Amino acid sequence: MAHANPTAPQSATELQAQLEAAREGVAYIIWRRPDREQQILKLSAERLTIGRGEDVDIDLEGDEQVSRAHAELQRVGGAWVVVDDGISTNGTFVNGERVGARQRLHNDDLIGVGESGILFRDPASELPSPGPQAPERTRASAPTAAARELTATQRQVLIALCRPFSGGEGFAAPATNKQIAEELFLSVDAVKGHLRVLFEKFELGELPQNQKRLRLAELALQSGAVRPSDL
Repeated sequence: MAHANPTAPQSATELQAQLEAAREGVAYIIWRRPDREQQILKLSAERLTIGRGEDVDIDLEGDEQVSRAHAELQRVGGAWVVVDDGISTNGTFVNGERVGARQRLHNDDLIGVGESGILFRDPASELPSPGPQAPERTRASAPTAAARELTATQRQVLIALCRPFSGGEGFAAPATNKQIAEELFLSVDAVKGHLRVLFEKFELGELPQNQKRLRLAELALQSGAVRPSDL
């Protein structure tokens, strides 16, 4: 069963909200309501329930494949685990693999509940899951590998591109070529050249031109190439 990643695609406003959540350094989850509104919840309690209705902490009302009491998130010894001890009808999945009873969560794991995807983020670890990943469901392996192969200048270009998300309220768009050039003392043509290479490294060549910059900023932040502390 495919569970849609709630951050793919997303708006600049949604990405900025995630950056603000990440700065607090605590684990959080992201999902979308039936009306497609993105939700972010910081995991400040020791135990949270997932299901449908007013009696759960994470309400997936509208997803008829979700049981009233479906699963739980629990903090165990400093780590988070997802628990489904057979209480759900259709099971709980992590990165497409069904959870037997409980499973430890890693940064960017995608929890599948019914037809909904819940993305787990742990800024303190910023480590990808060691388990199997599908590019359309979890953080893609290609962007993660690309993040490890960046030159110093390419990383500085990415940081400058993402810098508008670092503060303030409301909508933020990635920096323009001119803004990046002025910050890094490069020519606009040089910035364009670096961005062309980055689009290729992060496998964004097939996207429409007007979507590439935002998607690049998103992948840079998700993959760890740019961290909130860099901004």
